[in-house]
Amino acid sequence: MTMPRPTRETLFRYLPILTWARVYNRDTATSDLVAAVIVTIMLIPQSLAYALLAGLPAEMGLYASILPLVAYAIFGTSRALAVGPVAVVSLMTAAAIGQLGLSTPGDIALAAITLAFISGVFLTLLGMLKLGFLANFLSHPVIAGFITASGVLIAASQLKHIFGIDAGGHTLVELVISIFEHIGETNLITLVIGVSATAFLFWVRKGLKPLLRKAGLGPRMADIFAKAGPVAAVVVTTLVAWAFGLGDHGVRLVGEVPTGLPPLSAPSFDLSMWQTLLLPAVLISIIGFVESVSVAQTLAAKRRQRIDPDQELIGLGTSNIASAISGGFPVTGGFSRSVVNFDAGAETPAAGAYTAVGIGIATLVLTPLLFFLPKATLAATIIVAVLSLVDFSILKKTWGYSKVDFTAVTATIVLTLLVGVEVGVSAGVLLSIFLHLYKTSKPHVAEVGLVPGTQHFRNVLRHKVETLPGVLTLRVDESLYFVNARFLEDYVLERVAECEKLDHVVLMFPAVNEVDHSALETLEELNRRLAEQNITLHLTEVKGPVMDRLQRSHFLHDLSGRVFLSQYDAWCALKPDAPEGTEKEGVAAQ
Repeated sequence: MTMPRPTRETLFRYLPILTWARVYNRDTATSDLVAAVIVTIMLIPQSLAYALLAGLPAEMGLYASILPLVAYAIFGTSRALAVGPVAVVSLMTAAAIGQLGLSTPGDIALAAITLAFISGVFLTLLGMLKLGFLANFLSHPVIAGFITASGVLIAASQLKHIFGIDAGGHTLVELVISIFEHIGETNLITLVIGVSATAFLFWVRKGLKPLLRKAGLGPRMADIFAKAGPVAAVVVTTLVAWAFGLGDHGVRLVGEVPTGLPPLSAPSFDLSMWQTLLLPAVLISIIGFVESVSVAQTLAAKRRQRIDPDQELIGLGTSNIASAISGGFPVTGGFSRSVVNFDAGAETPAAGAYTAVGIGIATLVLTPLLFFLPKATLAATIIVAVLSLVDFSILKKTWGYSKVDFTAVTATIVLTLLVGVEVGVSAGVLLSIFLHLYKTSKPHVAEVGLVPGTQHFRNVLRHKVETLPGVLTLRVDESLYFVNARFLEDYVLERVAECEKLDHVVLMFPAVNEVDHSALETLEELNRRLAEQNITLHLTEVKGPVMDRLQRSHFLHDLSGRVFLSQYDAWCALKPDAPEGTEKEGVAAQ
């Protein structure tokens, strides 16, 4: 039996490279190469730093920045997204591996590889099943709160390298206590290096580019030099540590970094390890995907391009699998790196492939030079990068706009800082789902009346409108499903009880996109209870898909009233001076 050949549409769907490669030309290649140079300069110190943050050997950061970029260039849909190690995912990687209680570097590296593999398989499966919409269940305020708290945690975790002391902990309280317990062991030379590098990097972010522009340098070259700030810090502090033998004075150095391209590797298939890493891998995948797709959509919109969230899952999934088989750890699309890639003029994902070549050359040529690199410099790189993610203004914004969102954001931040990153992100996921259920559990229902001189109906509490005697018209502003069905029934019956004389209840459904079976049973019960009180139930402005489902039930047959095309039709039929028989002339849904 022969397998069916994939169609052209299928190939282009799963291999986006076939779309942009057809129109690739010299000008596009030039733009991609320039962007790749800038991103490579930025990525080298970042990769080393994020490996350090994840508690892994420095070279794993470089390994995670080669094959994953190539995989994304083949399977990803964003023209500007730059994939690689990022701060939040690195922190989550460290927390996940910490649960295993491993002590040897080889076992820790294998756990990181396995984590990347599980995450890659999970993301790819989600993409194949077209489940990209699941990311929508994570509300933006909750994600912003989690990233803010993670930024604070990451910065706090790097202070031990700035002071040159031994300290640890998974929560902010543990970190602060540990740092104060060991503060007396501070290495003054390390402190000078760390503080100087941090101050320099903060200045580079804000002050170097304007200074270079005033000096007459072009915008492109000024941008390249500004982005090379971390590289300058690495070069200068490495030379100083080598020239003065600072390693002999207690300054902690990166040490030997293996030279050569990433070795082929395989994840562990130990069942107990998979059981421990499965939930962290899922959380890392969700957070990584949400961060990545948000950045990709923002950058694509600026060029009037589109991305496919389902294919993005596959792109990120294959990138993580590529990281696993090349000795790396979990990766995703980075915000700052992608913005730099975009601003530098990247036209296609080929820029990422060119960046991979640049990182590959660095692993072949530059790694012996990293022996004398102070860890304090890498810690400074991390601190400067993550503090840009910290945004406590989200608390003020949500407090003024929605107390429910404020509560969720606050809970996420507090739990992440005081309990740990995994509890924080888990709480964020659960709170996002809870927020959705809570907000839709009590749908907005408004009594409406006719705006004089028009055929429009508005809330009686907000506008001067006309109402009909003996007619209660309620507009339902939410889809009806099992969570809010009972609320609607109770609300209608309470409103009916408040009316002295009532003949008709009209439910407007202009915003109802779904009526599930629980809501259908509620409508049936509502119709029965109103009929017992000699009150007729009518529906208006029912959408076609909703009407199609209602017609497959007995509800319309048992309905005491009618279904009207518009609310104005119902008004004309139910008003006291309506021609005889008009009320019975109900019409189909929209």
